[in-house]
Amino acid sequence: MIRILKIVKDKVVEFLKVSDEIARGNAVETIETEVEELDNIFGVLVLGSYVGMPSPPMQISLDLMPFMEKELILMMEKVDTASQPLSQLFSVLDIG
Repeated sequence: MIRILKIVKDKVVEFLKVSDEIARGNAVETIETEVEELDNIFGVLVLGSYVGMPSPPMQISLDLMPFMEKELILMMEKVDTASQPLSQLFSVLDIG
């Protein structure tokens, strides 16, 4: 009888560990998605004048520009390859 209870206990503990790992994985994916969306919102707030949205005051935009380095580099690369569709395809596919 004790052996059966031990087996049941081990199975329950194993099930709880697996469900905990699944829940943690889902939480991490959710947080990563939120961070990506917040980055997008931040980019639109700082560089919104490029797409016709009202932009924050100039001093705030200039203070926030260092945080936009990656996005600015990407934007400049897109400008360079805008007239060359094949180059753009290679940059999207990360073929170098």
